[in-house]
Amino acid sequence: MTPPRTSVVIVSRGRAAHLRRCLLALRLQHHPDFEIVLVADAAGLPECPELDIKRIAFDEPNISAARNLGIGAAAGGVIAFIDDDSIAEPCWLFRLTAPFCDPQVIAATGWTRNRDGFSWQARSHLIGPDGLTRTFPSAPGISLHPPCDGAAVSTLGTNCAFRADAVRAIGGFDPAFAYHLDESDVNLRLAAAFPHGLTAIVPDAQVIHEQAASAHRSAALAARDLTAKGRSTAIFARRHGADIPTERLVSRHRRQLLRQMLDGRLDPFKVAPILKTLRRGIAEGRDAEATDPPSPRQDAPPDFRALAPAADDPLTLTGWHWQATALRRRAARDTAAGRIVTLILLSPSFLPHRVTLTEGGWFEQMGGLWGASEPDDPPVRAWTMTRRSRRERDLAEARRNLSLYAGVCAARLWTARRSK
Repeated sequence: MTPPRTSVVIVSRGRAAHLRRCLLALRLQHHPDFEIVLVADAAGLPECPELDIKRIAFDEPNISAARNLGIGAAAGGVIAFIDDDSIAEPCWLFRLTAPFCDPQVIAATGWTRNRDGFSWQARSHLIGPDGLTRTFPSAPGISLHPPCDGAAVSTLGTNCAFRADAVRAIGGFDPAFAYHLDESDVNLRLAAAFPHGLTAIVPDAQVIHEQAASAHRSAALAARDLTAKGRSTAIFARRHGADIPTERLVSRHRRQLLRQMLDGRLDPFKVAPILKTLRRGIAEGRDAEATDPPSPRQDAPPDFRALAPAADDPLTLTGWHWQATALRRRAARDTAAGRIVTLILLSPSFLPHRVTLTEGGWFEQMGGLWGASEPDDPPVRAWTMTRRSRRERDLAEARRNLSLYAGVCAARLWTARRSK
């Protein structure tokens, strides 16, 4: 089944180096009919000049306004979103958009891995009118979910897609949410406007979110300032008819800050000041002038600018870490020849595994022969080199080989009762 014509929107500001690898990963997509719309500042706009993509200049700290510019230029029937500090697996876009072949599907989200490329950042969550998410179990494979009791499936902004007609009908993103809960507001407004619409959760549509440093978090993934999160949560709750969850929000973030402190990522003396920024943001959002949701959009995007899909020709190379120089030379040659290459370098150790996309364009995984890779692995496990190489090769091909994809026909509808 061929997925629909799709536009991928990327917003970038102050992260040109990360953007370069994001674009490099999108060049490896298997989707047969997609374009890229880049909304970026002056530093990011000229990245990857060899790519024939739509480029829009924008340099303001408002993710919703930037994404709306992308929607205005998107000519696809489906509009997907990914952050500039994320690396999409080659099958990501195909798998994410395939459920839109069902006309009832108006949104989709995949599963998102952390910067190590293996542990999970986000899987299956609901978002309620108070702006707080809750986890719920998802069916194996693709599952389809209607709205439920005022809640909707939460689509993480770096791994989501919407039917273009539906997201334009609700006016796109609301610039009142300059940062945080912007996509969640879209989720609830879509649920209200299309009560019979379905959101697909696609576990195999995966991206690696590197979570680059910003004004809100450090390079060590420790919070710096929670003002924007507090403000957006208060505005969100007021917008969607819920009480502002001040104490629950503070409690959640206090626990996160204490974990960051215990991990050595956050100065203990910064915990209380950072919590003060959260309360300040909540107060700002509580006192902000109420605004109406955006009006429906009537866009006239420029002609679709299709990119050629990558060949479905994966190659996995494995070896010891002391063979890295020779194996990287081969990875570079095969990548230049158009193959999607995964290089797995093992060491005789218990080190946990990490994987990323290199500047040369191949995926490189490093870790110990006896160390964990997938989240459910035990910390230590006895392996031979042959068995471990075969296991990691099979896992890499499952993530990057489109021919192993079961397809949208496996989708399963979860009723509102099951989604509670």
